[in-house]
Amino acid sequence: MKVLILAAGYATRLYPLTLTQPKPLLPVAGKPMVDYVLDNLAPIPGIDRVYIVTNAKFAGHFQKWADNYRATKSKLDFTIINDGSTDDSNKLGAIGDLNLVLQKENVDDDLIVVAGDNLFSQSLEKFGTFCREKNQPVLGVYDVDSIDQAKKYGVVDIEDDGRITSFVEKPANPTSTLIGIALYFYPKATLPLIKQYLAEGNNPDQPGRLIQWLYPRQSVYTWSVPGIWYDIGSKETLEEANRIYGKR
Repeated sequence: MKVLILAAGYATRLYPLTLTQPKPLLPVAGKPMVDYVLDNLAPIPGIDRVYIVTNAKFAGHFQKWADNYRATKSKLDFTIINDGSTDDSNKLGAIGDLNLVLQKENVDDDLIVVAGDNLFSQSLEKFGTFCREKNQPVLGVYDVDSIDQAKKYGVVDIEDDGRITSFVEKPANPTSTLIGIALYFYPKATLPLIKQYLAEGNNPDQPGRLIQWLYPRQSVYTWSVPGIWYDIGSKETLEEANRIYGKR
């Protein structure tokens, strides 16, 4: 199994903090955001490669971080992929970056895809178990417990067995408070559909759009993320995350 961390954004809403440092490497409660991703994915058995796709500006930053992580925390093997972009005007978008890695690295394996700025508080080992058992695409979901909060995300409706029946980006009137987050599992057999999605001219940005396109075509299951999950999009939410995770 492979892991792909999406980390090619420029996080302009966090300027000037992200002018010289990528958002996933900004510290929260004393450690980089991306550490929360890897620390909680690392317990999943069978991960043999972690790809980090980033941009020309920050590729060196991530290489330095990966070397340190491997030396001090886990013997995971890392590959840093530079998507060649230099700013928002020429970025490939999250799904474009995903496809770039698949083609460039000839990925032919089950794949976990996750945004590098997800803050998790608990192990995702059971996510790996669930994905292997289903062997179908899986979307990580989280109950934000607030209709107003849900309006900011992709809202999900599901069957009793966890399959997605509806996925609506930033709805004006959410039908639930269950949202899709940037944690995905794509079994090997599903990977060619990513190329098809782009070939049809669909939006290459916002990774949730791929799930929106995929679930009417085949079963996509959901898995509820345990503990605290946090999404950082502004200086205010960064400060709030520091308070929340600093107490743990």
